[in-house]
Amino acid sequence: MQDAQNRMHAFVQGMVQGVGFRFFVFQYGVNLGLQGWVRNRFNGQVEVLAEGPQSVLDAFLEKLKEGPQMAQVERVDVEWYPPSGDLPPFTILDSM
Repeated sequence: MQDAQNRMHAFVQGMVQGVGFRFFVFQYGVNLGLQGWVRNRFNGQVEVLAEGPQSVLDAFLEKLKEGPQMAQVERVDVEWYPPSGDLPPFTILDSM
């Protein structure tokens, strides 16, 4: 049975900028074969949009909650959507 595809839109809050968080997320996104992106937001959050198999997204979400060693993740808000197939191979976007 194949894992259903899904889309995850997450907002990570805490001490998550200036600590290598985007690169951490980028590496996991690429290694897990996800489509999507990560970027800093001007409000101090890190925003992540990713598509892939649900089980892979679940593992990815656990990494977002953990973050790199220097990060202090306080909260991860997640919204789930049906996949649309319009995302690039995982990348880092400019801040918004």
